[in-house]
Amino acid sequence: MKSAFSEYLLGLIKDVIVLDNHECYNFHQEVDSMLTQDEASLLLDMLKLLIDKGLFEFPSAGQYKTLDLVSESGKEKFIIDINRKGFIKISKCTYQERYRKEEILLRLDINGPAHTNPDGQVISSNHIHIYREGFGDAWAFPIPEVFTDTSDFINTLIEFLEYCKVTNIKDLSIQGGMFS
Repeated sequence: MKSAFSEYLLGLIKDVIVLDNHECYNFHQEVDSMLTQDEASLLLDMLKLLIDKGLFEFPSAGQYKTLDLVSESGKEKFIIDINRKGFIKISKCTYQERYRKEEILLRLDINGPAHTNPDGQVISSNHIHIYREGFGDAWAFPIPEVFTDTSDFINTLIEFLEYCKVTNIKDLSIQGGMFS
């Protein structure tokens, strides 16, 4: 017997494609369980503040850390994820902005695998996912020019926070980097 959670996950999966013994999943959630595009755009454009200020130790290879954000009005909560969980490729890093806990609004992938969009278009290993109604974060795009040097993880984090419209970045002191 399948659990309710299993049934929910099965409902998310649109199709499974097997390529070269690797399983690639295209996810498609029901529209009513996701944000509308207008809601997502409003959240993406919203000015945000870091809750925790002061010293932030950038995650070392194999680590994952988060930064908590709040809208300037104090009504909406966001999370920034910095993920370096891969050990094999230390130049790989993912920066992600989530709304509440589950809705991914933005995801910047650095030195990961290429991404295949739902329409079959392949985007290089450095790309950004932007929320799209009906697809969540399934669509990726080339990295915007505001990201000047993705090999500099700390600078990329600062630029990602700016891209997420965080207004008090200067209150954060970031230490560490790629080889820490």
